[in-house]
Amino acid sequence: MRTVELAVDDGVALVWLNRPDRLNAVAPELVDDLLTALATVADDGSVRAVVLAGRGRAFCAGHDLKAPEPEGDSRARLERLQDVTRALRALPQPVIAAVHGYAIGAGAEFALGCDLVLASDDAVFAFPETGLGLSVTGAASRLLPLLVGPLRAKELLLFGERIDAQTAEGMGLVNALVARDDLLERAVSWAKRIADRPSTAVTLAKRALDRGIDSAVDAALELEVSHALLTEHTPEVAQATERFRTG
Repeated sequence: MRTVELAVDDGVALVWLNRPDRLNAVAPELVDDLLTALATVADDGSVRAVVLAGRGRAFCAGHDLKAPEPEGDSRARLERLQDVTRALRALPQPVIAAVHGYAIGAGAEFALGCDLVLASDDAVFAFPETGLGLSVTGAASRLLPLLVGPLRAKELLLFGERIDAQTAEGMGLVNALVARDDLLERAVSWAKRIADRPSTAVTLAKRALDRGIDSAVDAALELEVSHALLTEHTPEVAQATERFRTG
């Protein structure tokens, strides 16, 4: 894996998004590496909790719009991205997102897929898809309203404005705020508290809490792919992408 790092220590897996020069923006290789890391964690009986974090100045700045236009089957590519949400939800171990800097678009959706979210005081969240002529794809259409309520979810998705960490906490998008320098330490501390508990009970609690949610997540993911395929090749998307690349 070149774009994701995995380390396991004392029952806690640290999964690092590692494209710091691109603010950990999503590219096919990062998706593949992240899925590989999560599959490794799922099969490791010694891992009892997981922390997902980003190297460099950001958690994940969303899709890499400066990368070349992807080729091949769009549905397969979109579903591959959605597999990250599926993998996070399916892990037997709880996952803590440690968010600093940008968590934009797909990056914000990665955080939504986790079980707990810690954010540093410099974190910034946004769902900018509608402004780019795109559709959300990481189950945000289902998970976001559960966290912040339908009205706030529509506000976040329709306006696409960036919100700071304090606003995100007030909305219920994150569990707690942490000073930037303390973020990783706090995330690992939370993970170790979980890891110290009986693993079967923890897994069953996660499964029980998510069962009603995730039965609707699969339907949301399929609807999101359908919408994404409708929007992907519109003139608005081409214009927004070009502005970003030349900006």
